[in-house]
Amino acid sequence: MKKIIVACGSGIAASTVALSKIQTGLESKGKLKDIQFVQTSLSELPSLVEGATVIVTTAQGGDGFGVPVVSGLGLITGLGVDKVIDEIIEKAEL
Repeated sequence: MKKIIVACGSGIAASTVALSKIQTGLESKGKLKDIQFVQTSLSELPSLVEGATVIVTTAQGGDGFGVPVVSGLGLITGLGVDKVIDEIIEKAEL
């Protein structure tokens, strides 16, 4: 089971949009199996990072936990969504 954490500043709006696009993107590539998603704010990240495979963040932060970090800003702007999905697949080894 892979654990993908999706974090934004507040843990509500941007991470909800990002999570939806990640799920859609992974499903379209047949990579949605055996994945646990955790949606959170950057401030709550330290308490949830244990066991994470990759962190996707729409804001600055997420580094320093020894877990690969993917910038999810493209998921919010709509620019480079496929590139972000491919990077998640690569870093999570899906």
